[in-house]
Amino acid sequence: MRGASTVAVETKSSVRRTLVSATVGTTIEWYDFYIYATCAALVFPTVFFKDSDPQLAVLASFGTYTVGFLARPLGGVIFGHMGDRIGRKAALISTLLIMGFGTLAIGMLPTYEQIGIWAPILLVVLRIVQGIGVGGEWGGAVLIAMEAAPKEKRGFYAAWPGFGVPVALLISTGVISFVSAVTGDDFVGSGPFAGWRWPFYVSVLLILVGFYMRAKVDESAAFKKTKAMGAVAKQPVIEVIRKNWREILTIIFLRAGENAPYYVFASFVLVYGTTVLGFSREFILNCVLGASAIAMFTVPFFGWLSDRIGRRRTYVIGTMLQLLFIFPYFGLLNTGHPVVVAVTVVLSLVPWTMQYGPQPALIAESFPAGLRYSGASLGYQFSSPLWGGLAPLIAVALLPVSIWWIAAYMAALCIVTLVASRTIRDNTGDVDEVVLADDIKMATPTSR
Repeated sequence: MRGASTVAVETKSSVRRTLVSATVGTTIEWYDFYIYATCAALVFPTVFFKDSDPQLAVLASFGTYTVGFLARPLGGVIFGHMGDRIGRKAALISTLLIMGFGTLAIGMLPTYEQIGIWAPILLVVLRIVQGIGVGGEWGGAVLIAMEAAPKEKRGFYAAWPGFGVPVALLISTGVISFVSAVTGDDFVGSGPFAGWRWPFYVSVLLILVGFYMRAKVDESAAFKKTKAMGAVAKQPVIEVIRKNWREILTIIFLRAGENAPYYVFASFVLVYGTTVLGFSREFILNCVLGASAIAMFTVPFFGWLSDRIGRRRTYVIGTMLQLLFIFPYFGLLNTGHPVVVAVTVVLSLVPWTMQYGPQPALIAESFPAGLRYSGASLGYQFSSPLWGGLAPLIAVALLPVSIWWIAAYMAALCIVTLVASRTIRDNTGDVDEVVLADDIKMATPTSR
């Protein structure tokens, strides 16, 4: 019994509900993640590392940011197991609640001025909680969307949770920009109503909306079929490592040239733009806001394009554009001209979206349904600390040497991605569900 035909397409109303739920939930979780990233650049060096040298304070702040990435593989393991054993829906509700708790607690956290060394210690602990939550989110959101799609539209459907990422960046940056403008100097304060805390408080309302929507969504048809056949893996994480370790390793390196540049373009630029180029906090935040607005449209477009020309081909073209853009990006920033800087930052995420749009389906289709949550989560989340988590930290460390070392670092990672892309199998439109737990294999696809 090598595998049955693809799971029947769900009703249109069910599919719409699934896509909206996956996208809204992902938006909320990444909103929480991004307000931390923005505050790590603009607020936390002063609030939680006040007695440190300014350069060391920024490094320490981005260090706590990196801790969240280190926790993401743990979230991938925990919720990958849960998603393949119990179901996608239960895992997604759990990740949302965990992320919400961590974010609210950070917003209420006393500062260094109030409780001393315990402030950064507790910040690290709560950052780990956030990392676990978001580490389990991506795999489930992508799968519940993709597994509701017909084979010829999987790239487009799977890209919709990815659409939530720039939406989250747009909302989080917009909220912080608005609060910063309203509160002025009190934005960086230690009181319970300091400006920087309000974006964390707002998260509670968003979590309630996300919980309501995810509670109403149907379980993935692919998982229901796997369960009905009695083919649920007993130890999905162990099984996928044993059977699909090559795919996991390939995905880890495949994301190098996508993940690291994104966090430089969306997070490090806040530090560089304000401390080196001398622009106001609001100006740089608004530039990132513009980049997010464009990415909202290009992520699903490139997911759609991958259904037409292939996932790997779309991904490779995006990586090559990213590579060609990196050095001009820093050169244009260094002109210091407001219009040039604004246009550069606003357009910076376009090559990234050409990678991020097809990426969910490209990764998820590398694994059979019975091991898909675990396999996709392991590959995606173990890559995050290596590339995304370290990128702002490495950029801050290289900045005193030369901005061009940062560009060279990013270019090298793009080359790593191009090499890895040669070894990943492109299953666009070819793969059928293979759900048996005893001998889980992929039907041999036609490579593109």
